[in-house]
Amino acid sequence: MSTGYQIKEQDKLYFLTLQVTEWVDIFSRQKYRDIIIENLSYCQKNKGLEIYAWVIMSNHIHLLVKSEKED
Repeated sequence: MSTGYQIKEQDKLYFLTLQVTEWVDIFSRQKYRDIIIENLSYCQKNKGLEIYAWVIMSNHIHLLVKSEKED
């Protein structure tokens, strides 16, 4: 469950950081990075996610994103 900020203005550009519980280095394995990349691609094609920049670190992900849709 999120304990941080909530996205209220859906059409704005946001910088997001997603971290792994207890900062486990799960993304040091290629198969887990591939899962993230496949899911981001799915969200672009099917959910209206616009990705401007992203980086996958060993235990967290940074994204610069916004939604094509307002809902």
